Amino acid sequence: MRKITKFQLLILIGFISLAFSCNTKDQTEELAEVKSEAPKVSISQIEEGIKAFIADQTEKNGGVFPVKDENHDMKMKLVRVHTEYLSNLGPQSHFACVDLVDESGDVYDVDFFMSGDPGAMDVTATTVHKLNGKPFYSWKQNKEDKTWQRVPMEQSNNNLLGVVEGSDEFEFYYTAQLPQLEGPAKMWIPIAESDQFQEIKLLESSVPKGAKQIKDTKNGNTLLFFELGPGNSGEEISLTYQVKRKEKGPYEEVLKDKNSYLASTVLMPTGGRFEEIAKEELGAKINESHLIQARVLYDYIIDNMRYMKFGNYGRGDSNYACDSKTGNCTEFHSFFISLARSVGIPARFAIGASIPSDRNEGGIDGYHCWAEFYADGKWWPVDISEGNKYTALATYYFGRHPANRIELSRGRDLQLNPGPEAGPINFLAYPYLEIGGKEVKVSSRFSFQRKINS
Repeated sequence: MRKITKFQLLILIGFISLAFSCNTKDQTEELAEVKSEAPKVSISQIEEGIKAFIADQTEKNGGVFPVKDENHDMKMKLVRVHTEYLSNLGPQSHFACVDLVDESGDVYDVDFFMSGDPGAMDVTATTVHKLNGKPFYSWKQNKEDKTWQRVPMEQSNNNLLGVVEGSDEFEFYYTAQLPQLEGPAKMWIPIAESDQFQEIKLLESSVPKGAKQIKDTKNGNTLLFFELGPGNSGEEISLTYQVKRKEKGPYEEVLKDKNSYLASTVLMPTGGRFEEIAKEELGAKINESHLIQARVLYDYIIDNMRYMKFGNYGRGDSNYACDSKTGNCTEFHSFFISLARSVGIPARFAIGASIPSDRNEGGIDGYHCWAEFYADGKWWPVDISEGNKYTALATYYFGRHPANRIELSRGRDLQLNPGPEAGPINFLAYPYLEIGGKEVKVSSRFSFQRKINS
């Protein structure tokens, strides 16, 4: 392991304190000593230098940027430059931390060391630091001589932060109890279905007689529809699923109806102030790829919203999110979708439940929702509210959903046949009960039992 001499302490100390951020820095040679005179190179010039280098190499290599170090040989595309970690290391010596995505959709955090003057910088060393937010190495200070050394991450596990990577298998229990019914009523319940990331088997069900299965063809949802009466008062509804779920990353899909993923909905409008905010945040990046633009909007939501269940939250109201800068997962992802769609990035909404990672059975704290956006021929999963809660996982949740969750339905303003008298359903996780043309809340509970391999 190479040592970084004592002068580096002043430069590195701010980075070392951030355990999962772009900690400075590995280089194949010891860095030159910092002179007392501050170099006259601005952070913006360093940013332009690394972007120009990546653009030049991308053009020379057929539209992809090659990244090579002792362990990696990859073809990448730029996601963003971490402007918060750009740094001067000394005269004509600079550092940049950049997110790049490979052909499979994995996001790599790559450290660059550069030398030279503005407009004529060369990259002298490149090191892959993180994969999907997980670091390959960290930094440790030697107690004796106070130098800093790069050390490998012996364990890099996100489990305690709510993430199960790879795959997960569990039973999911969906239960609800009907209230006292004085007259006719109607109800709709989403049915979880298999896709390329979750394998679903309905093991048991207990539902009112006369249930009909209907389809939401626009979003691909399957639902149970019930016509109820006073005789159904107090009935308990239960569905038991066996779920095998894989960690979800970017996946290829032909975009058949682009306009439907750019349109306004009742609570997710587009244009107007959402377009103004998105364009202001994007700035010159309005001419960049949708992947780069989506990351800017993702970061904007994380930086400007607070996860807070207060006020008129939980409806997925983009205007409420924009005004209050607070909400739960519905507000976070609705706001993102409104911003993304307003600048031409297709995006969509999904809802289900997140399964605890730190225990193997018990109750679940309600529903959870997320979003996906379309770029480079792929749908990219994002979970912005979780990225906001756990900043160490902000990179992970841009392009990843963990294995420990179940998706129940997709889309907003669900138009069903038969449908509620009140009009389309905003979104659907819990049962939607309508009495006299108005929605009535149903007492609902989710729980789970994880399968433990012996």
